[in-house]
Amino acid sequence: MPTPTVENYLKQIRLDATRSSAAAGALCPMGRLAAAVGVTPGTATTMAKSMAADGLIEYRPRGGVRLTPRGGKVADRMLRRHRLIELFLVETLGMDWADVHVEAEELEHAVSEKVLALIDAKLGHPAADPHGSPIPRAAGARVGAAGPDPAFSDLASCPRGVRLEVARIVDHDAAFLRYLRRRGLVPGAAVTVCGDPTRGAVEVAVGDATVRLGRPSARRVRVRRASGQADPGESR
Repeated sequence: MPTPTVENYLKQIRLDATRSSAAAGALCPMGRLAAAVGVTPGTATTMAKSMAADGLIEYRPRGGVRLTPRGGKVADRMLRRHRLIELFLVETLGMDWADVHVEAEELEHAVSEKVLALIDAKLGHPAADPHGSPIPRAAGARVGAAGPDPAFSDLASCPRGVRLEVARIVDHDAAFLRYLRRRGLVPGAAVTVCGDPTRGAVEVAVGDATVRLGRPSARRVRVRRASGQADPGESR
């Protein structure tokens, strides 16, 4: 079995593929991977060569890495563990959604498959975690196979006046998540971009309130069209 360190690398490569705007099958640059796992590029490169030798990734010098089918199965298993644990901590133990990421990072490597199956059943076999990210199925179906997330746009790229629904938050920063909760920007919330989206900030109507987000922050809030609305990208 891969070590927890290897599991973390594989998970981050999968996450990069689902969040990147690059074409499907694109390489994850070593600098970006190193930043995601909190190591130097040299350390990440050494680990990448080892994982490539084990058949978990493809490594191209001065290019980057991508998962092999074998590595993808491990990555999705870790995403399933992480996201089920996050939801369990929120729904069963009452933890704040802003605090569960760090706890899940520790627990995902320790929980047994038997306990994980019980957690899944207790939660009713959920489809998404507290932040709206999809939970891979137990059978190992791949989630977000290499390429950008195809289902959602983000608040920074949506036109004005289209009714939207918050789908997921692609950031685990605790302060940012607490801010979004206070403003009502959580998965399932109905929102409409009401300011000029070409300016430095994005203004979003949430209920009777208006929330102003910088463009980098707005890109972390993924949205989908509300029922009966055209896809946000269709009017651009």
